[in-house]
Amino acid sequence: MGTTQSGIHRGRLAPAEYETNFSDLHPRLDDHEALVAADRCYFCYDAPCMTACPTSIDIPMFIRQISTGNPIGSAKTIFDQNILGGMCARVCPTETLCEQACVRNTAEQRPVEIGRLQRYATDVAMTENKHFYERAARTGKAVAVVGAGPAGLACAHRLAMNGHDVVIFEAREKAGGLNEYGIATYKAVDDFAQAEVDYVLSIGGIEVKNGLKLGRDFTLADLTANFDAVFLGMGLAGVNALGAEGENLPGVVDAVDFIAELRQATDKATIPVGRRVVVIGGGMTAIDAAVQAKLLGAEEVTICYRRGKEHMNASEFEQDLAASKGVMIRHWLQPKRVIARDGHVAGIEVEYTEMRDGKLTGTGETGVLAADQIFKAIGQTFEAGGLGSLAMVGNRIAIDAESRTSIANVWAGGDCVKAGEDLTVTSVAQGRDAADSINRMLAAGAQPAVAVA
Repeated sequence: MGTTQSGIHRGRLAPAEYETNFSDLHPRLDDHEALVAADRCYFCYDAPCMTACPTSIDIPMFIRQISTGNPIGSAKTIFDQNILGGMCARVCPTETLCEQACVRNTAEQRPVEIGRLQRYATDVAMTENKHFYERAARTGKAVAVVGAGPAGLACAHRLAMNGHDVVIFEAREKAGGLNEYGIATYKAVDDFAQAEVDYVLSIGGIEVKNGLKLGRDFTLADLTANFDAVFLGMGLAGVNALGAEGENLPGVVDAVDFIAELRQATDKATIPVGRRVVVIGGGMTAIDAAVQAKLLGAEEVTICYRRGKEHMNASEFEQDLAASKGVMIRHWLQPKRVIARDGHVAGIEVEYTEMRDGKLTGTGETGVLAADQIFKAIGQTFEAGGLGSLAMVGNRIAIDAESRTSIANVWAGGDCVKAGEDLTVTSVAQGRDAADSINRMLAAGAQPAVAVA
């Protein structure tokens, strides 16, 4: 067993255990299972599940197509609204979106498995290499897209459909954004993120330039001078600090970096993990980091969240998943001080919290949790240079109802704007809709500068 520092080791498990632990969380339905699951749908008129979907997929239609033995037609119905429907089927919190709105919940407390049915249809189409879209005749217009994540890919695909030439500038070495680097490995196995990128780019007319970062290698002014329009689809690169003494000690790790490293590892045994792990946070990143630490062989994994269970951003399903893997979730605790031994993490001092007059307040009572590795998962921040005079709101890019920014011919969407939840499906919807707005501008002429709140 390899050691990187005190208490943190590689290769805690046998090779077969890694394969089992990181296998597909929800394997694809087979044909019979899909027909049975589709048969539970009432095919509601004015279906509430559609309203709950940020991309407004015609859910009753695609499920009816599955029920009649037409998964290819079903996939087209999905892709018409969400070209990244395959990944969204895997990572969307359907339990708080479409499935929560399903009318089956009223009588049975069990919704139609919309997410798994969506995956079934899109997987069939991609496996059979079915492509539904072709580029329109070239318009001679060129659009720059910054960021090859869900928003950027969705925007680029819709622009290419309309005949525009698209260049995507991506800071990382691979396209995909959070789909490639930011989700739990067991949610998208078999390198699905890259397969989906290839599927999206197969329409043609889209060039991806990797390793080029806004603010370092080029500026927004460079793009506006050389392209007819620009779409900004950067993610959240910064990580919030704990604000606790000792948080820079060896053994304190950004959870997003841990998840990205694990996603890119060809051999999970090479990723070191502590014997006792503490994760600070209450969102999806905290859950993903905690569960995967357990799957790598950590003996004790504890999530500490400063508020109650009902306040956690992670869905109840994700919280239950963590508990099922042996993760302990403790509420009403906030970090105070990282405790060191011989220069490495040995534990963390936490303070109990409570709501007092509507405000979260420390009680003064403290305790210590033993740990040799601590993951920070308390949110990410938008960090981008080279934006010039672009208007911001709440430290993110300000946009109007059509995703236009304060600079003429520049649009933005995804996690770099504050509009809707920071979800893959929301980013796809914003990128798609921004592309439609860009296309209207390019067809009509130059866009004037607009005022954004």
